[in-house]
Formats: sequence, C-alpha cells, structure tokens
Amino acid sequence: MAKYSKKAGEKVAEVMHEMKEGKLKSGSGDKVTSKKQAIAIGLSEAKKEGAKVPKKKKD
Repeated sequence: MAKYSKKAGEKVAEVMHEMKEGKLKSGSGDKVTSKKQAIAIGLSEAKKEGAKVPKKKKD
C-alpha cells in the first residue's frame, strides 16, 4: 500500500469532512458525493501544497 505523509493524511481528512457536510465541489462546480473522488481531491490539494504523495500506479 502507498505511504502518504502526515500532512497529506490531514488534508484528506479535512476534505472528507467537507464532503460529509455537503460543501465539497469538484472542478466543474458539481457537489462531490463519491468517497473516491473526495480522496483524489484531497491528495491533489496536498500535492500542490508540497506534501509527499506517491505517483499513481499504472496498470
């Protein structure tokens, strides 16, 4: 399993909280309801902030 930094984990937790409150929006402005999409958004934001996030595996 991929190892994420503490900062990345905190960012994902923050984004998941937003999703559960119904405040998380995707890039197109639609409300996010999928856990997978929320996690992807959290990791993306953490990566932009400089957190250690492994690259996506290619199958």
